[in-house]
Parts: sequence; structure tokens; C-alpha cells
Amino acid sequence: MDIILLQDVEHVGYKHELVTVKNGYGRNYLIPQGFALIANSANRARLKELQRREDATEAKRLGEYQDIAKKLDGQVLRIGAKAGTSGKIFGSVTNIQIINALKEQFDLDIERRKVQLPDNVKDLGTYTLVLNLHKEVQPEVKFEVVSE
Repeated sequence: MDIILLQDVEHVGYKHELVTVKNGYGRNYLIPQGFALIANSANRARLKELQRREDATEAKRLGEYQDIAKKLDGQVLRIGAKAGTSGKIFGSVTNIQIINALKEQFDLDIERRKVQLPDNVKDLGTYTLVLNLHKEVQPEVKFEVVSE
């Protein structure tokens, strides 16, 4: 069954995305909960209008995203993690830890899905992440994983 997602659904897709799911999942959960619409021709035309509005909203927020990029330029984010004697941390650094640190240290609210981490941050040290705020604004932010 093809559906149009009305909001982000974990392990399924992102808002305004056209995805294929099993019939029962779409009919019994996603559509009744208001998470999706059936992807018929009328709703596909409506999808184009929804995407156009969403793009216009993002274009208005471009200035805000540029201010965030300026605020983070040259800054180093510090993430505390429990580590062993060899410098290997227990677990790994996640997007949630990054957004919590951004909120605490710089008072910024960033969506979790906009944070792009390098592969496997499992050791103490300095790394670089990318914030996908907008197509035109993708600042690189250095972060340091330190032992707690």
C-alpha cells in the first residue's frame, strides 16, 4: 500500500514522503492515527501543495539557520562520556547527546534528524559533525568527547 506520511514516523519515513507499507499497518495504524494518507491521485496532488508550503516555510527560516551557523562558527562542543582506561567510551555518542549538549551549552534547539555524526564515535577525542539545517546552510561543528 502506498501512503503519504503527514509526520515523521520512526523506521518508516519522513514527513511528506511517499512510502510503501504493508496493507494492515497502513490501514489499521498509520491512517487512523492521522500519521498518513492513502496515496491516491487527489492526495498526490495535495502532497505537491504541502511540499510547496513546507519549502516556503523553510525559506523563511533561512536567516535563522544562518544565525545559528554564525553562532556555532569556531565553537567546540564538549560531550561527557564514561570511558575506560584505554580511552574507549562505553557505548557511543548519539544524536540525542549532541542535541542535549547544544541546548545546554549554546541554548539552541535543533531537530535530532538534522545532526549528521561521523561513523562510530566510540573513543575519546575531537570529531566533526555536520548540521543539515537547510540545503544552503550546513555548518560543520567540532565536538570533543571527554571523560566524565
